[in-house]
This record gives sequence, structure tokens and C-alpha cells, in this order.
Amino acid sequence: MTSSSTFRIGGDLEVGRLGFGAMRLPTEEGPPREGSLAVLRRVVELGVTLIDTAFLYGGGANEELIVEALHPFPEGVLVTTKIGVARSAESGEWALDGRPEVLRDQVDRALARLRFERLELLQLHRIDPEVPLADQIGTLRDLQAEGKIGRIGLSEISVDDLDQARKIIDVASVQNRYNLLDAEHEPVLAACEAAGIAFLPWRPVHTVHTATSATADSGAAESAAAEEVAAIAAELDATPAQVALAWLLDHSPVILPIPGTASIKHLEQNVAAAALHLTKAQRTRLDRQRPTPPQP
Repeated sequence: MTSSSTFRIGGDLEVGRLGFGAMRLPTEEGPPREGSLAVLRRVVELGVTLIDTAFLYGGGANEELIVEALHPFPEGVLVTTKIGVARSAESGEWALDGRPEVLRDQVDRALARLRFERLELLQLHRIDPEVPLADQIGTLRDLQAEGKIGRIGLSEISVDDLDQARKIIDVASVQNRYNLLDAEHEPVLAACEAAGIAFLPWRPVHTVHTATSATADSGAAESAAAEEVAAIAAELDATPAQVALAWLLDHSPVILPIPGTASIKHLEQNVAAAALHLTKAQRTRLDRQRPTPPQP
């Protein structure tokens, strides 16, 4: 890979910039699970080295699926997981839970499920507003000092959250919702770019899929975006999703998209987007479809 196709998370952990999000993979026994295992093995065959999962995805079932498909993990493959969401024993509902004892327990369980001695990148799935931020981040810092975590990331945060967290730890990554037609977290991306922090957009092609299926009744902005994305995809003999991923990779050197799919065909299309070249004129046309980002 060329230097532009890789990124060093935390300054030293090199991965390919186009990763894979495992959230959408079915884990139930039978043909769906077999299909998921095949997708994960194809992920590695295609040279993808960043795989994103979380305890929330099936209460650890997604992590176990990844282990079944890929363990022992090939050299250079990073599996990153997330903690900080727990299921109520009484109601069975999921909720944020950033209490230090819960975070510690979830890290230990993730290490056991993934068969790791250390989680090279561990992300806090959400900041729990009911627990002081310093307690949550401080617990992750302590676990890092104990050798259980290599690098710490945060998910779905604001610029202020990032600033506060960086007073306590070195933030290696941020995972926020972001794509061609969703600019809500543009200020967070700018802060990450300034600090050299990896930015992992989730739902990287979601609104493009929505826009390209839009009708005139959906609104002028959505229809215009659909037409422009479709036109550029036709010019490049590509899919709208490939155009959206190529735009993300081109938009900032710290962006590491993690598109997810349960289809090998779509996986192969997504990976091929890394080689898609947008002209300056095409980038300008896509940029014009962007909503105005909020001020930091």
C-alpha cells in the first residue's frame, strides 16, 4: 500500500484506511452465520486490516463471530471493539453504563472473548452523562497503564468532549456518524485532523443510499444529491456507495471509513472504492451537495 492508503492510529499502529464494520453480520446459527464467517474471511483476503466491532453487537456475539472466522488473527489485522453500553438484567434493554466497575468488567470480558492479551484499540461506545467524564476516561487510562488497553478511542462525541478527554488521555481515535450528506460532526473531524487523531465515520454511505432512492417528493436537496451522486457514479462506472467512500477517503487524510455489509459482493465493491479516483471537478460537484456544517 502507498502511504496515502494507510494511517497510523495513535501515531504507530498502521492500518489500511478502508476498514470493515462488522455490526451488520448475522450471528445466529445456520446459513446466516456461515455467510457471515465467509464475509469476514473475505475481508482479510482482500487486504482489509481494520475490523470494527462492539460488545453492544449481540452482547459479545459479534466479537465471538470474528474470533471463529479469523483466530488466530493474521499479522497486521486490528480488531477494535467498544464498551460502555450494558443490558439491564431486569428489562433486557440496552443503556449507557460508564461506571468504572462496569467498564473494567467489560474490558476483561472483551479480552477473554477476543483471546487478546491487550486490546490494541479500545473505544468508549458513548459517554454516559450519569457518570463524571473524568471517572470514565480515568478508568480507561488506568486500564491502559495496567497493560490491558493499548490505545483509547471515543465514539459519538463533541469537540468539547474531545477537549476534555485529551486533558486526561491521548485520544487515538474518534468514531462519529459522518458521510457525504451528513456534516453534523464536521467540527469534530476538523479537531481530529488538527491533532492527527483517526476519525472512523460510521454509517459512511447510509444517506447516499437514502438519497439515491429518493423521489421528488423527498425534497429538492435529496433529489439533487441523488442525481449528482448517480451521475458521477455513472461517469466512473462505479456504484453510488463507491463514490461516497472515495469522497470520504479524499476528504481528509485522517478518515478511516468502516462500511459494513453481510454481502461478499458489496464487500468487494466497497474495498474497490479505495482505488476509485475522483477528479477535482467531481469532488467539487459532490462538495456542493454537502449541508452547511455547524460552527464549532
